[in-house]
Amino acid sequence: MGDNFLYTEIAGNMARLIKTGVLKPGERLPSVRMLCREHHISMNTAKRVFLELEGQSLIKSKPQSGYFVSELTQQRLPLPETSQPPQAAGGKEPEELIRKVYATMGNKNLTLFSIGVPSDALLPLAKLNKSMIHATRELQDSGTGYEPLQGNEKLRRMIAARSLAWGGSLHENDLVTTASGMNALSFCMMALGKPGDTIALESPCYPGILQLATSLGLKVLELPTHPVTGVEVEALKKAIPKINICLLVPNFNTPLGSLMPDEHKKEVVELLAKHRIPLIEDDIYGDLYFGDQRPKCCKSFDTSGSVLLCSSVSKTLAPGYRVGWIAPGMYKEQILKLKLVHSISSSSITQETVASFLKSGRYENHLRHMRKTLQTNYQHYVQAITEYFPEGTQISRPQGGLALWIALDKKINTTLLFDRALKQQISIAPGRMFTLQNQFENCMRLSIGLPWSEEIRQKLKLLGLIAAATRQP
Repeated sequence: MGDNFLYTEIAGNMARLIKTGVLKPGERLPSVRMLCREHHISMNTAKRVFLELEGQSLIKSKPQSGYFVSELTQQRLPLPETSQPPQAAGGKEPEELIRKVYATMGNKNLTLFSIGVPSDALLPLAKLNKSMIHATRELQDSGTGYEPLQGNEKLRRMIAARSLAWGGSLHENDLVTTASGMNALSFCMMALGKPGDTIALESPCYPGILQLATSLGLKVLELPTHPVTGVEVEALKKAIPKINICLLVPNFNTPLGSLMPDEHKKEVVELLAKHRIPLIEDDIYGDLYFGDQRPKCCKSFDTSGSVLLCSSVSKTLAPGYRVGWIAPGMYKEQILKLKLVHSISSSSITQETVASFLKSGRYENHLRHMRKTLQTNYQHYVQAITEYFPEGTQISRPQGGLALWIALDKKINTTLLFDRALKQQISIAPGRMFTLQNQFENCMRLSIGLPWSEEIRQKLKLLGLIAAATRQP
């Protein structure tokens, strides 16, 4: 009996015991080691069982104590199914819809469930301001001069030090700074691909990545993706002959919030390296985990230099600073050449500010508070959606990040829902934005980056009512 079958069987049996009340809310579960002994499975398989159950919000982990049945299990909605996009590359982005949704960005009169960034209330603005003043004093030219092409040395050193948390061992010389995470992804796509090449992506996928790929003349192949464990590895294997590049968001991708198990990450890295297909890894949400441990990156398993790791502080610290970076592996020279041509230098003052903030130790403290707030927000959102949304609603089980993916009854079109909700000062991100194919028309992404309040609860209640009224006969 294979590990995949065992994992599915054990997780399914435990889920049934929880849902039927045999295992009570708050009850402690067997340890990972005990599960290994009882079922004669590997440590990785046992961990995957708990990861699956945690992803379904059936259990929760407590540091130093183990796993417990969640107190909220009776209120959960079904999990959306694994996506099944068409197996041909191509498709068209809904330009008008994307334009309308992003036109709401920054509108203080709207409840912006549509924009996947943390609220100002979750960011350490006063401390950042102090760091910027300090940075101005530290820089020899007060931040008015160019940085070295590779980027701020202090920032690269701090990022390299932080790589230990996700199983990496980067050196400052392995990194190139960029003007945001999207800028990092852009450089990677330009370095690796040419018009007509095919890039494999998760489905659903962040709209900006889809737009970037198509603008560079790349063909997009969307891969089946599980809402808990991420891209289906078997589907990627079948796609190998068709693709030239792969781009994945293994840790809490938007909109699903899925988390690839470590064994999947390792398998994907080895598979792509064997076929000499570079992997662009977007780890922009990796620090926003809800569990007790920072997940590894695909880069952790990279022995050939074929993984290009990209990230930024746009989702954790300062969206407007536009500070990102790449660990480009064997493609470093191509990335540096593109940076020289397209931007010469990143912003000196914001890089130094972020570097100073990281060096001060304040970042970790900020992240702890932010993660706790986001996890609490997620629980509140799910309770409200369970209570107020129409029958047939399904909901993702993010294990980190800023996104909540909701699948409504097939008769509810979320593009129409967007228009109707906007009239009530509510903005959502319709599911059709997250694909180039004709799918996800009944889905939407909600950001959980807004601080929970009675006003947010009432807005979700109103959104549920509008959704029910939008159902087509």
